[in-house]
Amino acid sequence: MSGQAVEIAAMTDLPDGQVPRPAAIAANDAYTAKLHTSLEAVRPLWLRLQAQGVCTGHQNYAWAEGIVARLLPENAELLVVEVGDAATGEPRMLVPLMRRRAFHHWVVEWLSCGVCDYSAPLLADASPWTPHSAQAAWAAVRSALPPADRVNIVGIPRQVHGVANPLALLAAARDSNQTSFGIAIDGDPETVLKRLCRPSFVKEFGKDWRRLERVGGVELVEAHAPAEVERIFGELVRMRLDRFRELGRFDLLTQEKIVDFYRNAAVQGLVDGSVRLFGLLVGEAMIAVQYLLVHQGTVHALLIAMDQSVVPNVSPGLVIMGRLIGWGREQGFGYFDLSVGNQSYKEHMGAKGSVLVELCHGLTMRGGVANAVIEFRRRAEAFVRSNPRLLKAVQGTMRGLRRLRG
Repeated sequence: MSGQAVEIAAMTDLPDGQVPRPAAIAANDAYTAKLHTSLEAVRPLWLRLQAQGVCTGHQNYAWAEGIVARLLPENAELLVVEVGDAATGEPRMLVPLMRRRAFHHWVVEWLSCGVCDYSAPLLADASPWTPHSAQAAWAAVRSALPPADRVNIVGIPRQVHGVANPLALLAAARDSNQTSFGIAIDGDPETVLKRLCRPSFVKEFGKDWRRLERVGGVELVEAHAPAEVERIFGELVRMRLDRFRELGRFDLLTQEKIVDFYRNAAVQGLVDGSVRLFGLLVGEAMIAVQYLLVHQGTVHALLIAMDQSVVPNVSPGLVIMGRLIGWGREQGFGYFDLSVGNQSYKEHMGAKGSVLVELCHGLTMRGGVANAVIEFRRRAEAFVRSNPRLLKAVQGTMRGLRRLRG
């Protein structure tokens, strides 16, 4: 498909009160917007903003390419909006979205399919955004999109490498129940843990490392070839599935298409270093694996797995994480992102939390009803999680059901 914006053809079964309209170029006084429905159409600009602009590793072109090729639902369509300056015509950002059919209505979501922690546009540069400019840019995006009933964008960080995320500045944005954690790393790699992490974590890390050395030698190994990716990633999948089966919890890696996505991304990442895969060996036994995404001075720790049966009374996950913080500093990275989730080990390490933002609201009556139902479910889940006894009872029931299903 050419690099020109694609005109959306007339559609049937549109949301209430909306009619089909061409969306090749939409504009307001401040911004223009072009809609692209293939990655190839926007590839040169995407790669330019990825290299010279501001974005997270979750918006890496190869990562998005894998999502479209392997994870995009059959009832979904890709929508990448190119926002430009109305006065100069220069690109200001790319917004990668998708539209899918869900329970008799159309919903616009981030291009994530469950494998992107963060939703943030690719920005042309570090120029500041204000609530007013963000609202105008989003209005241009909206006018370029095909009709929809609901917007559901989650995992929105407030900033990307120190630049305000325009999505987080929108009037309709609100705090979510998701928190991301990370550690800013600087200085001497040899002392980075001692200087920046909690003393209790540093003490535990040192004790566990020495214990592993006494057992049979400990080594951090990185996958540098496809065969090594297969071996180490295979161990990651095995460890996670064993662990989550034991806990009676669901894991995305039970889905073969998700496993295929991460495995392929790791192999592709051997070329440009955007994906790194590490294993922690004690003798010949692999006791932990960490899957990393790296971009613009940041290490994103995505998937971690561990086998605690090899060396009792040691936390392999904390050991490999601590060692990789040192590795990240050795490589010149300035931030170690511990991803989304309120797991206690993150605060134990000394990571700082930041509440993520979400953009979830109806655009039509049908979308508003769907959004209200989803919000009720979200609040019910939050209530259960806030009640330890009730949460334990629900988790026990779910574990029993999963075991019955095999």
